[in-house]
Amino acid sequence: VCVTLASQGCKCLLPTSDQRNGCEGQVLQPEGPMLVAEGGTLLLRCTVTGSCTDMIKWVKVSNQDQQEIYNFRHGFFPGVMPMFQKALEPLNCDYSIYIHNVTRERAGTYHCVKFDGLSGHAETKLDEGTSVLVKRLGDPESDFWIIQPQELVLATTGDTVFLNCTVLGNGPFGPIRWFRGAGLSREAIYNFRGISYPNVTAVRASNSDFSILLHGISTEDSGTYYCVKFQRKPNRQYLSGQGTRLRVKAKPISPQESEFTNEHAAKIFPSGKCTYLQWH
Repeated sequence: VCVTLASQGCKCLLPTSDQRNGCEGQVLQPEGPMLVAEGGTLLLRCTVTGSCTDMIKWVKVSNQDQQEIYNFRHGFFPGVMPMFQKALEPLNCDYSIYIHNVTRERAGTYHCVKFDGLSGHAETKLDEGTSVLVKRLGDPESDFWIIQPQELVLATTGDTVFLNCTVLGNGPFGPIRWFRGAGLSREAIYNFRGISYPNVTAVRASNSDFSILLHGISTEDSGTYYCVKFQRKPNRQYLSGQGTRLRVKAKPISPQESEFTNEHAAKIFPSGKCTYLQWH
């Protein structure tokens, strides 16, 4: 199956690992920081548990100023587009967005928030959000990168899934770890120097390779996976990859169902970046 990242709408498919705490309308987004090159494309991830709604917007906070970056209900926002548009088959309550041709002014903290349909105000105060750093062209600093090239992976139960993470440059002393989900509900999946899930192994094809394999997956393994660098002194999260969304479906019970699934996926994702998996 050739999976491309077009866009799609929103519908809840429970359960997923991003929604293990139930349908409480919780907004989940990674804390970052994330690093993007000037002129590049930034992917900001956000999922909402429970019932989906178009009363979601993205707000950027920088130097105490708030700016609406994208509104799923109305407005025109040049250079910003949703990862999934409503016209196509939904994967989840996903409100992730792309920001294209990033400039230095895009640096700041981004908040994915639910808002009141009448007043347009956020229902709750802004949480920590996702912090974004922009590396300027020719800037010798900020030369440490976490590259997660897979934005979306589709798989079936029982498969072995490859999640790619490449770390480039010299960062501070501290470990690399994998997590599933975001916020307080995120789960530690793999620690290259500690305890990890029994069905997860490291690839380590090179010193810069921090990819992992998930063996014998089930639908419970669905979710968004983040490759994260930590700093020991001070003890803090130093940098996060953009995340890889994994969707796991049950194996087809008949050849006709399998054929329909492959044809349907091709219609949903007509072009763009592809992740190839063997569907049985």
